[in-house]
Amino acid sequence: MTTDCNPQQLEFQGVGRRRLVACFDGGTLTSDGGVLLLGEVDRRRTILDRFASCFTDHRHPAYVEHSLEELLRQRVFALALAYEDLNDHEELRSDPLLAAVVGKADPTGRDRRHEQDQGKPLAGKSTLNRLEWGAVKQDRYRKITVDVEAVDRFFVDVFLSGQPEAPSEIVLDLDATDDPLHGQQEGRFFHGYYGGYCYLPLYIFCGPHLLCARLRRSDADASSGAVGEVDRIVAQIRQSWPEVRIILRGDSGFAREELMAWCESHAVDFVFGLARNKRLQRALGGELEQAQALYEESKKASRVFKDFVYQTRRSWSRQRRVIGKAEYLAMGANPRFLVTSLSSQTWAAQTLYEKLYCARGEMENRIKEQQLCLFADRTSTHFEASNQVRLWFSSVAYTLLNELRRLGLEGTELAKARCDTIRSKVLKIGAQVRVSVRRVWIHLSSSHPYAALFTRIVSQLRASPPAAV
Repeated sequence: MTTDCNPQQLEFQGVGRRRLVACFDGGTLTSDGGVLLLGEVDRRRTILDRFASCFTDHRHPAYVEHSLEELLRQRVFALALAYEDLNDHEELRSDPLLAAVVGKADPTGRDRRHEQDQGKPLAGKSTLNRLEWGAVKQDRYRKITVDVEAVDRFFVDVFLSGQPEAPSEIVLDLDATDDPLHGQQEGRFFHGYYGGYCYLPLYIFCGPHLLCARLRRSDADASSGAVGEVDRIVAQIRQSWPEVRIILRGDSGFAREELMAWCESHAVDFVFGLARNKRLQRALGGELEQAQALYEESKKASRVFKDFVYQTRRSWSRQRRVIGKAEYLAMGANPRFLVTSLSSQTWAAQTLYEKLYCARGEMENRIKEQQLCLFADRTSTHFEASNQVRLWFSSVAYTLLNELRRLGLEGTELAKARCDTIRSKVLKIGAQVRVSVRRVWIHLSSSHPYAALFTRIVSQLRASPPAAV
C-alpha cells in the first residue's frame, strides 16, 4: 500500500488501467445496518424495557441527556455488534443509526447541550462506566442502582413470555465455567483445575434460553449456590406452569447431597454425572470385561451399560439409581457413571445416558457463545459487583440475539447459526444514513449478499406475537 500526496487518499494496486484510490469522505455511513433487526426484536419482545425496570435512576431529570433505557440499549446493542469495551463507545457514540435505534429523538446529536458533545448523540465511556459502577457505590456521580432480585426474575420472565403454551416437560441445564482474570479484581482466587486466577460463574439454561448467569468466586465447589438458584427458578416457572415436569441436568460437579435431596423433596427429577471411584469401578467390573472382549473381537469402541442401586458410605442420605457405562476404546477402559431420580420404567439405562444426559453438551456451546461472541469474560473492573453487571449485559445481549434467532431466523439457513455468524451475515451491513425533518433514511448496501434473507427476517419478526408482559 502506498499513500498519495493527499493524506486523505489511500492508493492500492490498480485494476487494469484504472487507479484504485480510497478516501474517508463517503459521508454518514455505518457498518452496522443490521442493528435495525435488534431494534425490531427488542420492540416485539420489550427485552430492554423490562431489563431497565430492574434499575432505579436517582439522577435529577433536568440534568439527564441519556435516559436509563437509552444507556442500557446502547451498551447491550454494542455488545451484540461486537463492541466489547467501553472505550469503543468514544467513536461509536457518533453513529446516527445506533442513536436512532437506541431511541434518540436527535440522532445527529446536533442539539446537545455542550458544544464538545454536539454531533455525538450517544453516551461516552465515562457515562457508561458510571452506569456499571452504580451497582457498587452511590455518590454524586453514580446514581443508578440495580435490584439484583429483579434481574434474576427478568431472565426467567423473558423465557416464560416467549413460550406460546406450557410444555409438559423441560430440562434445566446447570454448568460452571472459568472466567480468567488478569488483574487484581476483587474476589480473585487461583483455581487448580483451570490453572489460573478466575471467577467461576454458574449458568442455567433451558434449551437455548438463558435463565441464570451468576458470577461467583472460584474458591468454592462448582455446585456452590446452585440450590438457591434452582429453588427460585423452579418456583417462578411453576407459578406460570404448575403442571410442568422439570428435570435438572449437570455434570459430576452437581452430584451433591444437598442438591439431590432438594430435588427429591420438591418433585424435581435429576440426572447428574457421577465421579468414579474404586467402589463404582468394582461394581462395573464384569461389564468392563465384557466391553473389552467385544472390542478385541470387533476392534471398534464397545459399550455395555449396567443399572444398579448405590449409596456412598457417608455423604448420601439414601440409596439412588446409578447407571454405569462400561466403555472400551483403543486407549483402554473408559468407565463413566450417572446418578438419577428417573425410573428404569420410563428411561432405560442406555437411552438415558446417550439421549438425555449427553444432550447437555449443547449447553456448553451456549456458554461458548457468551464468552467468545458476546464477551462475558470482560470482567475487568475492580469490584465483583460491577463485574456481575457486565456479565448481565452480556447475558442480555445473548438473550436478544437468541430471540432474533428464534423468531427471525426460523426456517432459514441461519436457524441454528452461532451468534457471531448471525452478526457477520445479517448485522454487519454497510449503509448510508440520511436524517431529514420527518425521517431517518437508511440506505442499505445494494450488493449485500443476504438482502433477501434480511427482508424475510423483518417479515417474520413482524409476524411474531408481541411479548405477553
